Amino acid sequence: MAGKSLGRFAIHLPLCQGARPRYGPAHPMKIHPLISKSSELAELVDRLAKHPFVAVDTEFMRENTYWPELCLIQVASPDEAAAIDPKADLDLAPLLDLMVKNMDVLKVFHAGGQDLEIIHNLTGKVPYPLFDTQIAAMALGHGEQVGYSNLIESMLGHALDKGARFTDWARRPLDKRQIDYAIADVTHLANIFPKLLERLKKTARGGWLDEEMERLADASSFAFPPEDAWKRLKTPSRNPAVLGRMKALAAWRETEARSKNIPRGRIVKDDTLGELAAHPPKTQEDLGRIRGLSAGWRNNDIGQRLIQVLATAKPLPADELPDREPRRPGLTKEGALVADLLKLLLKIRAKESGVAAKLIARTDELEALAAGVRNDLNILGGWRFEEFGRDAVDLVEGRLGFAIEKGKLKMSRLLVDEPA
Repeated sequence: MAGKSLGRFAIHLPLCQGARPRYGPAHPMKIHPLISKSSELAELVDRLAKHPFVAVDTEFMRENTYWPELCLIQVASPDEAAAIDPKADLDLAPLLDLMVKNMDVLKVFHAGGQDLEIIHNLTGKVPYPLFDTQIAAMALGHGEQVGYSNLIESMLGHALDKGARFTDWARRPLDKRQIDYAIADVTHLANIFPKLLERLKKTARGGWLDEEMERLADASSFAFPPEDAWKRLKTPSRNPAVLGRMKALAAWRETEARSKNIPRGRIVKDDTLGELAAHPPKTQEDLGRIRGLSAGWRNNDIGQRLIQVLATAKPLPADELPDREPRRPGLTKEGALVADLLKLLLKIRAKESGVAAKLIARTDELEALAAGVRNDLNILGGWRFEEFGRDAVDLVEGRLGFAIEKGKLKMSRLLVDEPA
């Protein structure tokens, strides 16, 4: 039966079952000064590698860069915690090897998408095995995308100090208050992880997290080729020539932004890119009359490259044209009503099971089911089918309905005549 184990993502987690943080009045957790020497880091990693899990967090800046600028790495085991200064002249290789090569240590994050992206940028790999406490909290009824401070307050009973959250982490030196603020994140993370693990064991929901953890650990989600950049933009036109120019321009902008390490919007903003694709200038001189471009584009090198991209762009092939409806068949008026009923059913099931509705099903899946799709839907497999999908199909196909009993909304099985 689904959900009876702790899941593939943590085959070694029996080792973690007794790994409650030992710090407290009798055993205070050791907090290190900011680590800025390679020898100190190597010694720390040797100790961390002896534990079944390590909590991880990062501080970074990306307002003025394409790539996130890593400014601080915080780690904690049940015994000790430290902040590591990646801007110092030290060798990060031992720590990165622990993250992506050591399969015996579970890496614990909270809402770790951007942390994983940073490590992937540095290594080409994603930390593994990993555990995300935000996703675990959703499976345990803490709500949609529960914030870290709310989770800490809920599970530990005290509020986080938010005084240093607007720190410019790239500036040096960092003072003690800033470092303490950063380290507190992983000390709390090391504290709540065993508590979440225990609750997952009691509710038999550890296996539910397999799919989500494997998805997070998929390195392909962080490898973003420039030729796919256009797919993230609004493309109201289905004209192959316009879309071909949009694809070429978006790839060009992505390459320019990466090479200069500046935000893509600093090259050309999205709406200007769309205007260039829809109404391409014929000459570089015309660029000076495009809203969103400065007069300098008439004769600078980047303007010349842009014109060359437009001149060589080819219409988008038919097999690459986006669907008129995003990946799913459109809904009739009746189908839209059925989708609304599915959303109501989802709310009921989420409340009954104490699981965040967003973890169970997405709106596009509900609409696809209402439109007749029965393949390639997450809700039709695994624990999601047991918790929601089976009843959802029964509702769509007329075997389940809503009823009012004593003023309360309940589900009612309907008798369906068998074919003669």
